[in-house]
Amino acid sequence: MYKNIEKQAALKLKDLIAYQEGQVVSRTLVQNEAVGMTLFSFDKGEEISTHASGGDAMVTVLEGTGRFTVGGEVFILGQGETLVMPKDVPHAVYGEERFKMQLTVSF
Repeated sequence: MYKNIEKQAALKLKDLIAYQEGQVVSRTLVQNEAVGMTLFSFDKGEEISTHASGGDAMVTVLEGTGRFTVGGEVFILGQGETLVMPKDVPHAVYGEERFKMQLTVSF
């Protein structure tokens, strides 16, 4: 079920993904019909444009600050903060500064 991640080990998720200049980087940890779990790193000013998901999407910021626009409402999240973006509601993600997040989508 899990991939790209060591099992039976204490891990810091933010350390499992690196920043790359001018890019959004992703690392899939789980992907199946019930759930997807992915780590992301955003360079400052990088974004994932507006889209909708087929499941409820929960993000937790692991480091830095990100801007999340969900159904037209803007949320600025910092380390340790979590937001749920409902299924089928358009949303976008922007790097206010370099930041890392964990995304969990439940279908």
